[in-house]
Amino acid sequence: MNYPFSKHSNVVDTYFGVKIPDPYRWLEDDLSQETKAWVKSQNEYTNQYLNKIPYRNSLKKRLSRLWDYEKISAPFKRGQFTYFFKNTGLQNQSVLYRFSKNNPEPELFLDPNTFSKDGTTALGNLKFSTNGQFLAYTISIGGSDWRSLFVIDVVSKKTIGEPLNNIKFSGISWYKNEGFYYSSYDKPEGSELSELTDHHKVYYHKLNTSQTEDMLIYGNNLGEKHRYVFASVTEDNRFLCLTPQTTTSGNKLLLLDLDHKENGFCTILDNTKSDTHIIDNKGSSLYLITNLDAPNSKVVKVNVINPQPKNWIDVIPETEHKLSVFTSHNYLFAEYKIDAISTLKQFNYNGELVREIKLPGIGSILSTGTKDPSETLYFSFTNYFTPNKIYQLDPESGESELYNVPQTAFNSELYESKQVFYNSKDGTKIPMIITYKKGINLNGKNQTILYGYGGFNISLTPSFSLFNLVWMEQGGVYAVPNIRGGGEYGQEWHVAGTKLNKQNVFDDFIAAAEYLCKENYTSSNYLCIKGGSNGGLLVGAVMLQCPKLFKVALPAVGVLDMLRYHTFTAGAGWAFDYGTSEDDKTMFDYLLAYSPLHNVKENSNYPATLITTSDHDDRVVPAHSFKFAAELQNKCNLNSPKLIRIETEAGHGAGTSVSKLIAAHADVIAFTLFNMGIETLPNSK
Repeated sequence: MNYPFSKHSNVVDTYFGVKIPDPYRWLEDDLSQETKAWVKSQNEYTNQYLNKIPYRNSLKKRLSRLWDYEKISAPFKRGQFTYFFKNTGLQNQSVLYRFSKNNPEPELFLDPNTFSKDGTTALGNLKFSTNGQFLAYTISIGGSDWRSLFVIDVVSKKTIGEPLNNIKFSGISWYKNEGFYYSSYDKPEGSELSELTDHHKVYYHKLNTSQTEDMLIYGNNLGEKHRYVFASVTEDNRFLCLTPQTTTSGNKLLLLDLDHKENGFCTILDNTKSDTHIIDNKGSSLYLITNLDAPNSKVVKVNVINPQPKNWIDVIPETEHKLSVFTSHNYLFAEYKIDAISTLKQFNYNGELVREIKLPGIGSILSTGTKDPSETLYFSFTNYFTPNKIYQLDPESGESELYNVPQTAFNSELYESKQVFYNSKDGTKIPMIITYKKGINLNGKNQTILYGYGGFNISLTPSFSLFNLVWMEQGGVYAVPNIRGGGEYGQEWHVAGTKLNKQNVFDDFIAAAEYLCKENYTSSNYLCIKGGSNGGLLVGAVMLQCPKLFKVALPAVGVLDMLRYHTFTAGAGWAFDYGTSEDDKTMFDYLLAYSPLHNVKENSNYPATLITTSDHDDRVVPAHSFKFAAELQNKCNLNSPKLIRIETEAGHGAGTSVSKLIAAHADVIAFTLFNMGIETLPNSK
């Protein structure tokens, strides 16, 4: 492999007396022409390699054909209109439509495909005012987390006032129809895509005023910075809730009576030892979901006069299963994850069980609920081989019926999933769902993707992906273990994969690979590992720790420099999961021992590797991937390919245009099959 040249500099950092070279530090400068030239040369080289794969274009065509079906969201009523999103098939961005009683024929309301010529400007979040008269929405240019915010009148569709700029990691929460609360950071003086952002603030914007007049609500105390602060107004417009956080786990909880602002904020929680959020209120009674002294979470209620934890009363007590809740039609709907699979129970506000809702199968559900009892309650259902089906649910009877079934060009009946349990290195039992075409031959020669994440209390539940479908069409197996660090079994499961326990995550993933080989689903010559973001770290660490176990490695937008991750954008907020190299010598030594960038060994026979990232990723900056690629190419030039594919005008993933997604997925599948020795597609539809 005659890789493009990567300059080797003499940068050295010292941690607790230990000198650590960082020869590719220059690749952290995303504004330099030198970095841009490196990106261009790497993309050209990777594209030359991919062009040699005979079925690259066939995979792209197949993905395009499968992707080309109508996708709609559940409808939701706001004011006089009912809205829904629709994508006709290959539109880069989904379009927002609406209808009303007087005009039942859907009309186009907001088309993000008109935001830019190439479809790379995406709709972020959107929120209607209390009576539905106004809509506030954000847009993302090129995938960046930095957003601009617009307000329009829903009847005339005319823009109200000037757009708000430089907004990041923000919700939009209206107060009546007068204005809204949002969050952001001060814009960095250097690169907005890589400079540190660690002081989040909450503002209030009044309609028809300039952004310069926005009122700073929280975050002006420079002695106490919070990296994330989110604001929400209760449905009755009575209370403003703030959740200041220093990391991605744990929040304080503050409450402001908007009818008596002069009294200031009331502190419900003054520490970040739990994840606690207000889900609803009934007059002066607050309803909260919390994992304080309840690792699997519970619902409690308390009077606003004395809302501290000592006065909380259990409404839905903690059980052995992880709980999440949404409200609708004056009921609490409790979703329990049982071994990462959804079940749903309906409670009244006294905590009395009304019924268990029968779900259409084994998989995952999603519903946002609705406050208006006159509206229909919808939920979507999916699993690894079933695209999102939308159901409408009658909360009074508990009966549900299909509202929309996607008309696709494939047959879900040809596939099946099986959940298994295996033991990790320390004996911990781990669940894994394995999906494949029915009639699989367990001969150890099935090309297999093992996908993982293992962090930040995030649960990997069954979900549909056309990428996975095309993979399985070609006879592939897709396996997802629910490893520690995730949220499948509550906060204890999460903590068991953090800081000095992080190796548990890697051990769980390695044990999953060994199980697949032992049970003859696959073997090392046909096994690929895949993961993104924190999952990119997982893949990077495991491919170096057990290089002979895998044939292909696919680390996407990964956190790969564990000594410096906290110095970029909002990276310092990830310290709950990772710790930092500056904490103490013990934490530094632990991070150094598994940091992918720092554990590449000379002339080692690592798996064929395709690193993927994007030039506008300001969540996990692309420098992680750039430096890891340079290190692999410099030290491992005599074996399987070590390539990097850098998407342009795209970010961490959300909002990426359909055309870019199809091209990227086709390249990843082609690279994987080609490096498993597959010369022609088993299924050449």
